[in-house]
Formats: sequence, C-alpha cells, structure tokens
Amino acid sequence: MPEKEVRTRFAPSPTGYMHVGNVHTALFAWLFARHNHGKFILRIEDTDEVRSTPDALAHIYAGLEWLGLDWDEGPDVGGPHAPYIQSERLESYQAMVRGLVEAGKAYPCFCTPEEIDERRQITLARGVPPRYDGKCKRVDPEERARLMAEGVPYAVNFMMRETGTTTVTDLIRGEVDFENALMGDFVIQKRSGYPTFHMAVVADDHAMEITHVIRADDHLTNTPRHLQLMEALGIEPPQYAHLPIILGPDRSKLSKRHGAVSMIEYKDLGYLPEAMFNFMALLGWSPGEEREVMTREDIVERFSLDACSKSAGVFDIGKAEWINGEYMQILPPEEIARRVMPYLVEAGLFEAEPTAERWAWLAKVCDIMKERAKLLKTYVTWARYFFTDDYEYEERAVEKWLKKVETADTLDALAEKYEAAAWEAEALEAATRALAEEKGVKAAEVIHPCRAAVTGTTIGPSLFHLLELLERETVVGRLRRTAGMVREGKF
Repeated sequence: MPEKEVRTRFAPSPTGYMHVGNVHTALFAWLFARHNHGKFILRIEDTDEVRSTPDALAHIYAGLEWLGLDWDEGPDVGGPHAPYIQSERLESYQAMVRGLVEAGKAYPCFCTPEEIDERRQITLARGVPPRYDGKCKRVDPEERARLMAEGVPYAVNFMMRETGTTTVTDLIRGEVDFENALMGDFVIQKRSGYPTFHMAVVADDHAMEITHVIRADDHLTNTPRHLQLMEALGIEPPQYAHLPIILGPDRSKLSKRHGAVSMIEYKDLGYLPEAMFNFMALLGWSPGEEREVMTREDIVERFSLDACSKSAGVFDIGKAEWINGEYMQILPPEEIARRVMPYLVEAGLFEAEPTAERWAWLAKVCDIMKERAKLLKTYVTWARYFFTDDYEYEERAVEKWLKKVETADTLDALAEKYEAAAWEAEALEAATRALAEEKGVKAAEVIHPCRAAVTGTTIGPSLFHLLELLERETVVGRLRRTAGMVREGKF
C-alpha cells in the first residue's frame, strides 16, 4: 500500500501582525512538506469575528511571500478542499456540532460569560486550576428544551472524559500523558454560532486531509482535547509535532525588546529574506554540522523533525544580523544594488530610474561597502556620504581630527593636490602621501582628517577607492567646506 502523501498546514489568525513565533511554525511546516515532497496548505482561521481584519490578512500574505514560503492550496490559489477561510465554512462546523449534541457528546451551555468568569475567579482564589464546572451538563432535559425554545442564548460545550488519561504521541516530545479530570469540558461553538478554535481546527484538519500538524508548544495542552473530539467524531487523528518555544537571549519570554517584531519589519530594517529563512530554520533545529550559513535547498534537503530540539530556541538578533552580513558578502554587487535601491529611493538619496552609468556606479558603491554593511538599510546611514553632502560628522571624527586647528591647512592643501591629480585610487593615494611627506608627518595624519572631512566618519572602506567613486568636485568641495568649519570653530 503506497504511503499517504504528506500534507502540512499553516493556519494563522488574522488578528494582528505575524510575529516570529507564527513564522517559525509556518517555516517548519513548510520545510517538512517540501522535504517529503508533500503539500503545504495555507488556511485562514478567522473565527474570531471581532478581532479579524483585512489588514492583518494582507500582512500574513506579505510576510510569507517575502520569506519565500509558497503554498500549494489556500484562499488565493484554491484547491480541492476549498474554501480555505474558516468563516466561509460555518455550516459544516455547525452540522458537526449538532451531530455531537444529538449523540449526547456535547450540550448547550446557557451560562453567561460573566457567570463563567465569576466562577473562574473563585476557583483561582482557592488555588485550583480553573476549569468549567459542568453546571449546564446537569441541566434537566425538559429545562434545557424550555430554555432553547425561549431563545435563551447558549454556547455548546464538548463533554470530556472525567477519569483516566489521554496520551499525546508527539513526534518531537514523545508520549505525554494528560489527566482527564484536570481538563474539564470546553466550548466548541460560541453563542454567536461561530465555532471556537478547537472545533474548527479539528474539522478542517480532517476535511483538508492534513497528515502532520506542526505547531507551537503552547498548543500541546490543547491536543488531548482535540484527540477526544476527533474520537467522538470518528476522525482519524493526524500526527502531531509541537515545536519548542522561542526565548530571548536572556532566556525570558520573547518580546519586542529582543527584536521580536512583525516579519515585515525585518524587511523594512534591511534583512535579506534568504538570511532570515536561514536564521529562523536554526531556531530549534540542527543540521548536524557546524556550518550555519546554508542555502534554502540545503536546509530543505537536511530538514527532519527528529533533529528538532525539545528545549527552547534562542532568538539572538545579533546572530540574525551576522548571518545577514554573511549573505550580503556572497551576493554579487549588482544584486545588492538591486535590493538596496528601494531603501535609497525612499530616503531620497537616489533616483528611482537611474541611467545605466548610475546603476553601474551604485553596484561599485555596494561592492566597496559590503564588508561593513550587515543590513540593506545600512546603506542609508553608513554609506550616506556617497549620495549627498548632507551627512553628519561623527563625534569621534570631530574630537580626534576636526577640532585641531592645523587640520584646516591640511585639508586645504589636500584639496589643491586633488585638483591636480588623476582621478583614480593610486594617484589619489600618491598625492596624499606626497602631502604628508611635504609636511613632515605620518601619512595617517593626512588620511584620517581626509576621511573625517569627506565622509564624516573615522572608519569605512579603503579611502582612496572610496574617493575614486565620488566626483572630484564633490571631494574638493567637502575638503574646503570642512576646512572652513574648522577655522570658524564650528566643531
């Protein structure tokens, strides 16, 4: 008998931005499907009818597409199990709920949210884990019928077993036992008629023939409920794999101070999608070798749930930036230029439709800066002096060179040398060193003030190759301008 095709899914709720944890789950589900030549399904869980928004949905699409996580079935591409948006599947959920009620496996609950919360607070005050006390399960059938006939609003609760244990067999964590007595009944249909997460996820995983549910560790406690619900519905459960949580470098819960922002914000910050893909894949998974910078194809080929860790992954934004820098050095200059240009255009530093000559020049700038630039957006700040005369002088440059009175004469003399020199790196270096010799000082005492004046910085790429990429008039003008500012005491 042939093996069943692997089918995984990512089922985000469009109630906010797609953060690191969401993307991590999507990535691992995608990797497992692609490694096993299976299908990856995108399903939108919008049964939170109050908080779901179109903007959040657009954000989900944008984040997945930027990271390169394509899907084989989904709301926008269709598929044999459409629709892939839960709010369009309400009738199917309601029919399943009615069947459970008729079979005596679920029951109407007439308790108001306020009543349930009050009883929950009392339970918590006693130091007991909160669970539904089963009040409406004990309602007399005639009373139940009367309340329903009168149109009293009600939710529907699933009836959990009260004794024994439910065992979850997890592909990462092994077997995990849960005491049924500690879980209690749970809502499967809200008073609005909308299903809860529990009902919808079980129904849809079955309807869409999901074979492997790969999701975050915080869903592990939901799984025994889902297993009992599937048993009541006569559904064969999928295999489960619960990914470990992701912590900050200080081992605390991941938050914005650790860099846990929307995935699209990483794009805005200047991360490369292939670098973020690589970094995220290493959170909780090991390829079994020291190498950390890997291609997408390598990661897909090596990926295995067996190599996923049971312990929390650490989201180190410094490591993410390092991996991004490694990718920046691998990319050809023309490709870096293509990716950098939108940031420069947005900052008003470069034209949206450059000539072929300007495009070639930008590629040279990207090439000379790539060892220092860790992020695409770096070019807007660290390389600003290539694109405009409006740049700041760093404090270190000011203190070390631009507060010295003698720097003004050095810069003016250098401007005269440059006006006569051939405009290429070797000639500029020769002119600079000749001036140092004439003044009887070390070359560094001319080179460093020059860099400070022309770029506003004390560090950067090779000075003479940098100067070669700027216009003669630009360099000479900056040298004379800065010399004037030194004399006027503006530093």
